[in-house]
Amino acid sequence: MNVIKLYARAKINLAIDVLNKMDNGYHNLKMILQTINLFDNIYISKSFCNSISLRTNLHWLPTDSRNLVFKTAQYLRETYDIKYGININLFKRIPVSAGLAGGSTDCASTLIGIRNLFKLPISNEELLIIGKRLGADVPFCLKRGTALAENIGEKLTPLATFPYCYILIAKPPINVSTASIFENLNLENIKERPDIEKIIYYLEKQDLNGISNNLCNVLENVTINKYPIIERIKEIMIKNGALGSLMSGSGSSVFGIYTSKKNVLLSIKELKYKYCINDIFITTPFNTY
Repeated sequence: MNVIKLYARAKINLAIDVLNKMDNGYHNLKMILQTINLFDNIYISKSFCNSISLRTNLHWLPTDSRNLVFKTAQYLRETYDIKYGININLFKRIPVSAGLAGGSTDCASTLIGIRNLFKLPISNEELLIIGKRLGADVPFCLKRGTALAENIGEKLTPLATFPYCYILIAKPPINVSTASIFENLNLENIKERPDIEKIIYYLEKQDLNGISNNLCNVLENVTINKYPIIERIKEIMIKNGALGSLMSGSGSSVFGIYTSKKNVLLSIKELKYKYCINDIFITTPFNTY
């Protein structure tokens, strides 16, 4: 095996609740995460150059230790004494700084790819532990599917699969700092919190309307106040037939859930006309079984 090709899939959040701030400075979260069929491609191969080479289709993206993919390869190469060099080509489709776990899913796929390419003695459970060290979303990006995520996001409980539908992703031309959103979140000001148990119930019943009617992300309280365009994108999606719409993660991407491709296309047309949004994608849920 000389080259491994991987599909690093994005995620959306069907619900995000922030319960409290822990003593270690991190926030205690309760979320429902869903993998989608929007993905980056990663190609990994051995080399005899005794170094790590990372290339990407985005000229402005760092290709050194500032990039989580490079950092992941460097960690594995040093920890497991890999004698070869590692060449990585990263073709990004998932928007950056969008709340879609683009960096975390690239990291997860790199972990899997290098382990398999070099036949490293790492079990799936050990891979999750390594992933947690590299980023809170990485364990979910390793497991994928539909899951309840707790604590900082690394405590995962598999849930019933998400029903088939169209998912429209739209990212306005703004980049959101996750750290800044959490810093400005006032837990006492949160008026509406997600009913996690209700969403889990509707997942078990495969009730797409029930799920869509209960989407909720408490981080919208901060992000929408700073970037009102996020609320306007949600309104356009609902007006054009989305069953539900929500900001993913800390933003800035917004997703809508649809049963009609025609309604998806109507939403795209209006979003492009009114706000010149270029990062816009039609996708579907990705389920592991």
